[in-house]
Amino acid sequence: MEEKLYVTTPIYYVNDVPHIGHAYTTVAADILARFNRLMGNKVFFLTGTDEHGQKVDKASNLSGRTPKEHADVLCDNFKNLWCKLNVTNDAFIRTTDAQHIKTVQTVLQNLYDKGEIEKRQYQGYYCTHDERFWTDKEVLDGNCPECHRPIEQIQEENYFFLMSKYQERLINYINDTPGFIQPQTRRNEVLGFLRNATLGDLCISRPKRRLSWGIPLPFDEDFVTYVWFDALLNYYSATLYLAPKSEDVQWWPATCHIIGKDILTTHSVYWSTMLMALDMPLPHGIYAHGWWTMQGKKMSKSLGNVADPFDIIDRYGADAFRYFLFREVTFGLDGDFSEAALIGRINSDLANDFGNLVNRTFSMLQRYFNGVIPQPKVLGDEIENLAVGTFTIIENSLKELAFQKALAAIWELIGYLNKHIDTNKPWVLVKEGNTDRLGSVIYNCLEGLRLISIYLYPFMPQTCEKLHWALTQKDIRDVDLSTDAKWGGLGHGGAVAELTQLFPRIEKTVEVQQVQSTQPAENTVTIGELISIDEFAKVKLKVGKVISAEKVKGSSKLLKLQVDTGEMRQVVAGIGKHYKSDELVGKSIVVVSNLKPAKLMGIESQGMILAASDDTSMSLLTPDKEITPGATIK
Repeated sequence: MEEKLYVTTPIYYVNDVPHIGHAYTTVAADILARFNRLMGNKVFFLTGTDEHGQKVDKASNLSGRTPKEHADVLCDNFKNLWCKLNVTNDAFIRTTDAQHIKTVQTVLQNLYDKGEIEKRQYQGYYCTHDERFWTDKEVLDGNCPECHRPIEQIQEENYFFLMSKYQERLINYINDTPGFIQPQTRRNEVLGFLRNATLGDLCISRPKRRLSWGIPLPFDEDFVTYVWFDALLNYYSATLYLAPKSEDVQWWPATCHIIGKDILTTHSVYWSTMLMALDMPLPHGIYAHGWWTMQGKKMSKSLGNVADPFDIIDRYGADAFRYFLFREVTFGLDGDFSEAALIGRINSDLANDFGNLVNRTFSMLQRYFNGVIPQPKVLGDEIENLAVGTFTIIENSLKELAFQKALAAIWELIGYLNKHIDTNKPWVLVKEGNTDRLGSVIYNCLEGLRLISIYLYPFMPQTCEKLHWALTQKDIRDVDLSTDAKWGGLGHGGAVAELTQLFPRIEKTVEVQQVQSTQPAENTVTIGELISIDEFAKVKLKVGKVISAEKVKGSSKLLKLQVDTGEMRQVVAGIGKHYKSDELVGKSIVVVSNLKPAKLMGIESQGMILAASDDTSMSLLTPDKEITPGATIK
């Protein structure tokens, strides 16, 4: 990680109702901010609201307020959600801030004086809802290609930023800076757009007679600034009046802009060319994540499939919600939200794995040592190496915003500690009088939990504050990862505090309606039936590398595998009669990566591995030469 982190979310349109997508982006930034603070780095985490434009103007008229009064009321919706989610933003910028307005006007005057802005006649199709113009080719049957609402044809004079002159320079910059746009699919998308289309100039104004609610152009009072030009400059203007004051830190350029994929072009093209025209450095990185859908459809008020984050937090807790968002889906891909999946994660990962480890460790400490941390007499080198190595995985994963990979590494440590208890059987050791080994087993679990509380804190802050305090009686925010991520920091002889159950199981059934019929459903494929190429194309196959493997208790053939397919996933496979666990580790295999998760003997399986078998033997399908995990099989 850098010694300085300046991380931003988009500024959210104040007229929007906060939804899961807003929460997803903002918690991602919060995770990075919290981790960097633990690392001792200087952090500036910025979020805020975009408050100008036609929609705000119209909505304020309907509400009987001025546009500013309307924005004052609505921006609290976002502030309240960040509070419920325990988001630790350092600043909240509003585009109605006087300092921001001044910066925007200074930049506009600068570009105008340099000849980067010119006035010209313009005729085009305009969408009021999205507040943008569209070309003839982009319009779909008289409707906006983005929101599908009717558009109107407008002819008027406007000011244009000469964006087209920077097309080749931007292409070269993206080519020369591999990590500038992430993930790789988004980088390819932007490069494809820039190479296959002629970049036009950007309309940056609206006449005041049509829209008065905006920042006036400093060189022409009859016009206001187009909302995107105003909004994007927030990332820079905030460094001038909202960033922490420090003589040895220059906050611009930003370390990372975290955005949704729907605003990738505006950030990677509009913003980048604006900065080039200003002779300013570009942000180090732009990361565009995917959408959360519901039953495969993008959430929208019109479809009635919007999940309310306030309601979810009230019912299941902020930490469980935060965990679900970043464990369920690889950051960068689309994810499908369901209450059933959330409950499944809470019961399986948080109650069964993590919560159970905490409960049994604390209860055994109380039962066998009266709540006093014992001195370890038997070294736990293997646990120590795994626990300390987990920190390296987390650090490297968060550099790439691979949140799921970081959580998978933490859960591997949780699983190992649970297995450590099951293997050593403290309840047997106490009967045998083997107090040295008993004390060491309990200490190993307590020290492992101390490290887990630190590692997991950026993701689940409330839970980890409680756990860390119970173990150490110290504030987790005072942790310094350079020293506190080392094994043995817990010490011995001190008493732990009482801790209530962290994650009780949720005994709630989410009804899933299934339609049953005695007749084969249309398009159902029966044995021997041919399928189309479109049907086959739905199956996503990837190369995976087995990171770990272990037997599933109570089964002679099931193995639980942790597989790297570009992201860590758990796969339960019925191959235990033909393969031993240790011979699978390091092996490259073929994984069906887009199967819905299923449970086998109570263990979630997030995919299927391919193998050939006959009556006597089985052979895993493997690539014939070394290839990167996550490579797509076509």
